[in-house]
Amino acid sequence: MTTVAVTGSSGKLGRHVVAHLAQHGYRVVALDRVVDPGSRAAVAVRVDLTDHGQVLEALIGVDDRHDGVDAVVHLAAIPAPGLATNATTFADNVTVTYNVFAAARTAGVRNVVWASSETVLGLPFDTPPPYIPVDEEYAVRPESTYSLVKSLEEEMARHFCRWVPDLKMIGLRFSNVMDVEDYEGFPAFDADAGTRRWNLWAYIDGRDGAEAVRLALEHEATGVDVFVIANADSVMSRRSADLAAEVYPGVPVTRELGRHETMLSIDKARRVLGYAPRHSWRDHVELPVAD
Repeated sequence: MTTVAVTGSSGKLGRHVVAHLAQHGYRVVALDRVVDPGSRAAVAVRVDLTDHGQVLEALIGVDDRHDGVDAVVHLAAIPAPGLATNATTFADNVTVTYNVFAAARTAGVRNVVWASSETVLGLPFDTPPPYIPVDEEYAVRPESTYSLVKSLEEEMARHFCRWVPDLKMIGLRFSNVMDVEDYEGFPAFDADAGTRRWNLWAYIDGRDGAEAVRLALEHEATGVDVFVIANADSVMSRRSADLAAEVYPGVPVTRELGRHETMLSIDKARRVLGYAPRHSWRDHVELPVAD
């Protein structure tokens, strides 16, 4: 049985990841400051991830709880811009990620998956994207301190993989994470296309996000790679092509868009990881009449 440490295990995405990995036969070591009482993790360890010594010990082993891990899923962070001061967001998030990456290296862990972010693509797109659908092919464009840290994490991972040639590190650029109970508010987005323009009307169902994590863990490779992870559809009832033309009229659309297709391209994740999102908000709410 493969043992996987999950940082941020009590968070919105973390809870889905822990449950999904446990369901698929992994032994999960949950690492967080607060323990989720409903967690399906085999082991839960309270840890301050800003303390490198605690992180290293949490990966190497803790008394009779566990004696080491085979892989690390790093999700812990201040999860969005504006939740703390910029300096606090920078100091906390960059330190935590460095500690996890460095501790994994020292512990001999060679399989690391971490939560990057859609924000590195240029969100909130006050400067329009270079093209639609956006993908992993253009250089990162951080527009906030939170996003700056995410871009630095990707660069950090490149150097860790340069130092350790057999290391695999996969950054998943998650879109806005949603639970089923969030979907009742989605129909209201149709009233104003500008409400969700900031991430090109994208989202990620937590269950599909968790599956992307597992696929990344199971992907056989070395070195660093990054993938945009969103759901297959948008949050809107209107056609994606119409939204792009109305809100970003000067931005090239590089191919025909499906009726409600996401404009955060998941083509690479589909092709390389076998990612195939199965959930949609449309399955959980009464849909408005749309063209």
